[in-house]
Amino acid sequence: MNFLDLFAGAGGLSEGFIRAGMEPVAHIEADRHACETLRTRSIYHHLKNADKLDYYWKYLKTYNKSEEEKELAHKEMLKHIPGEWLEPVMNVEISEDSIDAIFERIDNRLDKLERKEIDLIIGGPPCQAYSLVGRSRSKTKMKDDPRNYLYKLYVEFLKRYNPKAFVFENVVGIKTAHGGEIFSNLENIMKQAGYEIEAQKLNARDFGVLQNRERIIIVGWRKYIDFRYPNINTEEPGAYVWELLNDLPHLKAGEIQTDYNYESPPSLYLLNNSIRNEDDVLTHHVARTHNERDLEIYRIAVQRWNSERIRIKYTDLPQRLITHNNRESFLDRFKVVAGDEYTAQTIVAHISKDGHYFIHPDLNQNRSLTVREAARIQSFPDSYYFEGPRTANFVQIGNAVPPLMAEKIAWWFRETLNSLER
Repeated sequence: MNFLDLFAGAGGLSEGFIRAGMEPVAHIEADRHACETLRTRSIYHHLKNADKLDYYWKYLKTYNKSEEEKELAHKEMLKHIPGEWLEPVMNVEISEDSIDAIFERIDNRLDKLERKEIDLIIGGPPCQAYSLVGRSRSKTKMKDDPRNYLYKLYVEFLKRYNPKAFVFENVVGIKTAHGGEIFSNLENIMKQAGYEIEAQKLNARDFGVLQNRERIIIVGWRKYIDFRYPNINTEEPGAYVWELLNDLPHLKAGEIQTDYNYESPPSLYLLNNSIRNEDDVLTHHVARTHNERDLEIYRIAVQRWNSERIRIKYTDLPQRLITHNNRESFLDRFKVVAGDEYTAQTIVAHISKDGHYFIHPDLNQNRSLTVREAARIQSFPDSYYFEGPRTANFVQIGNAVPPLMAEKIAWWFRETLNSLER
């Protein structure tokens, strides 16, 4: 089976479908750094299938090294992959102006693969215009944001390729945006395109991800197919958040892990969910620098949580540490990741701005999460290499669908659609 990945981001959703044995036709994404990440992950999968991952690990060991060293290692990887086998990653914004050219490239790819149709379309438009937080901060409640209507372009792909089914992922706020008008229109045009649809609110924690992350997942299928919404048994993770963090080298604020090695053996959770494997090279484990005021606030927050299980409010801090004029809202702006609980708070793209809402629970380290730690909470494997600067890495991770959640959805699709064809 194959799939087309729209608004692909860094590839969390497609990673799950690839793990379930499906083939990507193309990834389409507007962000340049996310596209670079998608290309690198595509190279990983092809080298893995060719049993040539040594070239990939060599490339990862150029992390934090010169651009010249990185470029040489990248070229060495590509020598071992016939270029025509890499699926196209289209760095383009999906719009009315670009859609015909995108269709042409997808059609050419299908011809090369000698495939007549696309089995599945997956993805979800950028969620900022629908998010409750985004709307609360916008004077116009995001009503004038053109991203409100990207779902219409998603439906154009359904009309063009008529896949057996599709998966549309977005934030919970999409159901209430513009008083529910957006969601009602979305449902109507999907049905007009020839699909039965159902939407449910799913939580990543019910798929074994150590994170409390609610999302709306819309599933659609051709009207003549005997199909239904995925029936996936929920499961308890059976692990604490500490098990995502304990094997990583201990870093204080501003410190860098440079030797690509781990502190200790992996936990069973990491192994069982393919987050860490025997040959992995550790990258993206670099701690942000923080000023002395923030470090003192972090210490207070960690001490109160670890000893009393109390979440501090901004107004609880000593007056000398309170510098923001806004003392009425966002009072939970400093939050510790609870190592002794089964789930962490939702990893969001705002982590790229500062780490105040994602404080490491180890008082001795006294810092916010690294990129690798945030990626693990999202269930990305350590072999996943995020291209671009640290800020871009955090945005890619915060916007992603957890691969572990995506994989379990993908397996259900594969097994169900295959059974229909037998």
